[in-house]
Amino acid sequence: MEWSGRGVVLTTRKHGETDIILEVMTQNHGRHLGLVRGGRSKRHRPVLQPGNELALTWKARLSDHLGQFKIEPETLRAGDLMTSGVGLAGVQHLAFLLRLLPERHPYPRLFEALTVVLDHLDAADTAGALLIRFELELLSDLGMGLDLTACAATGSREELCYVSPRSARAVSREAGRPYHDKLLPLPSFLLEGERQAGSELTWADITQGFELTGFFLDRHVNDHDLRQGGTRALLLNALEKRYRADYPWNF
Repeated sequence: MEWSGRGVVLTTRKHGETDIILEVMTQNHGRHLGLVRGGRSKRHRPVLQPGNELALTWKARLSDHLGQFKIEPETLRAGDLMTSGVGLAGVQHLAFLLRLLPERHPYPRLFEALTVVLDHLDAADTAGALLIRFELELLSDLGMGLDLTACAATGSREELCYVSPRSARAVSREAGRPYHDKLLPLPSFLLEGERQAGSELTWADITQGFELTGFFLDRHVNDHDLRQGGTRALLLNALEKRYRADYPWNF
């Protein structure tokens, strides 16, 4: 068995004295593990850092074996990511989220979303918005997608500002007014065409977005780390610090 393609490094772990087991998110083969011979060498270590994108060739005698990777560097982001609290926390949280998916199942849209997020972790408002959209895409691939296109009660596409916690569908301002306290806020930047060019997201927008995705992740994903905060809490703390530094007038 053999295939070649692109992959983003998620994690590595030691295997013996010189080798590593590499976990990557690939374009056409989903989340995939394989052995890298000599992965702990001085030549390989800088390449096998989380967030870096590699050209991969995987080989195994049988399809269900661990197999071995041959690697070549393509896009080396790790150096920049390690200089930023948002970068470090972001790549850790993305790896955690992707581990919720079954191995070796292709998620091409999620792979492309991953590379976009990793390329924009240097700006707090852009990073926050993209990470929220990534979580929405993940929920969709897990079979728990939100429908934010029209009001669940009236079918209207105007003034959508809530999400029903029961149906995971958008609700308009008028239809949701009597149930305001029981509905989840829907930040307008998640609606098509709602964000004005050049406008900045407030920290309230970002926190509402993470509260929305967090509610449905918490409901459907039975994971202790997610429920106790874990990588998500570290990411939110890093984003808030960066946001306060870059956009103090939004607090």
